[in-house]
Amino acid sequence: MRRRRSIYRTDPNASPIINTTPLIDVMLVMLIMFVITIPQPTHRVDVDLPGIDPGPAHIGRENRISIDTLDVIRWNGEAVDLTQLGQLVKAASDHPDPAALLFEPDPRARYLRVDQAIGAIRRNGGKAIAFPGIDRYRDLI
Repeated sequence: MRRRRSIYRTDPNASPIINTTPLIDVMLVMLIMFVITIPQPTHRVDVDLPGIDPGPAHIGRENRISIDTLDVIRWNGEAVDLTQLGQLVKAASDHPDPAALLFEPDPRARYLRVDQAIGAIRRNGGKAIAFPGIDRYRDLI
């Protein structure tokens, strides 16, 4: 009786170990190509934060802006929408001695709403933004 030959291996005594070095090389080249072709982020909100030692700051007037978990924006405790927030910030920043804006979003507030509020503040001339109570967010990171 005649023995059949395998169509997969020409030498039945060959080692079954596969050389994976070329596969790893191709994978690394593809990874580098993917990293190079990632597009740059196109959306950003610039916020100037104080340096290491801002020194003593004199706050003549202060306005508290807060956002709760239901996405309600409050100006000194009164509910406002983004348009009203922009008008209030514009009025506060037009004074010779601009009012300080204390921005206190709830730690569980949606980021989109916080980003919209910061954008409205920046578009309407709010330059002095403070983040009191920022240590509340320490446990969320």
